[in-house]
Amino acid sequence: MISRSQPIELTERAQHLLKVLIERYIEEGQPVGSRTLARNAGLNLSPATVRNVIADLEEMGLVTSPHTSAGRVPTVKGYRLFIDSLLSVKPLEQALTQKLWEDFNAQEDPQELLKTASRLLSSLTHMVGVVTLPKRQQLAFRHIEFLPLSQGQVLVILVTEDREVHNRIIRPSRPFTSAQLQQAANYLNVHLKGKRLTELRMALFDELQQTGEQISAEIKSVLEMAKSVLEFGPEEDFVLTGRTNLMDFSELADHERLRSLFEAFEEKRNLLHLLDQCIEAEGVQIFIGEESGYQPLEQCSLVTRSYAVENRAFGVLGVIGPTRMHYESVIPLVDVTAKLLSHALNQKLMPPS
Repeated sequence: MISRSQPIELTERAQHLLKVLIERYIEEGQPVGSRTLARNAGLNLSPATVRNVIADLEEMGLVTSPHTSAGRVPTVKGYRLFIDSLLSVKPLEQALTQKLWEDFNAQEDPQELLKTASRLLSSLTHMVGVVTLPKRQQLAFRHIEFLPLSQGQVLVILVTEDREVHNRIIRPSRPFTSAQLQQAANYLNVHLKGKRLTELRMALFDELQQTGEQISAEIKSVLEMAKSVLEFGPEEDFVLTGRTNLMDFSELADHERLRSLFEAFEEKRNLLHLLDQCIEAEGVQIFIGEESGYQPLEQCSLVTRSYAVENRAFGVLGVIGPTRMHYESVIPLVDVTAKLLSHALNQKLMPPS
């Protein structure tokens, strides 16, 4: 998780110069010198005065001088202070919000909604858009059917709250009639609807313990059989769009750095672990460089927010890009996209009864 340092006390002049330095570096990607700052700060300060303030900022670890350059660039610590205390976030334009909603509203399939969110985040930021898919074991049970097949086999059809259909063919230890299978399915659909998949087997066990004497031995046998198939392993994954956009940023264009990043996207496990930390968090979460604790992202920032269905966190979406991204526009974009995605998913998955 992000480790917060103690607040740094800066004079108003130092805060202003740090803000101007970071904004100019974000815009141009080049170290910012004292003469440039003196011209752009709007404070009528001499380059010598600016140099003294910048020297103080460097001593505090907020800026640094790359190589032998006379200019300065922000450090992770500097970016963190900038984002937490100095950043002016721009509200998303109404026209853009409307366009996002229209794109979401045009999709009927929940899986396509998630892909659309990733694509929109990437195209609007010219960085990487990422959306985690709901973990299957966290999804809720919606409906089940048992269909008899030949040779005593049974087709189990399980529908989860995201309307995804999971099929499994099993061979019970004894034959069941269509009526018995239908009765068992009806029982499960009434008593277990809304339970998460991780809870299904235990919930069914509890139901059998509490109501075992009130149902027939045949139906109890079908439910015992169902208990053995209501176990679905996790399928962690994410939709990631726009990885080649990162090649357009000079600080990420180094061959080895890009290879490390792309391998991280393919390997997935550590990136998923990082995204999982944001699922239950409130609001927009930002990892800057080394704050992620993940070496391939040390030159990148990750801006995320969770999306939800029925007020329950379903997954996380966000943007991955260089640390010098335009946070003032990326933060509201991620925030609004998560809210619109949540609204669209609620409409598609939870239609009015």
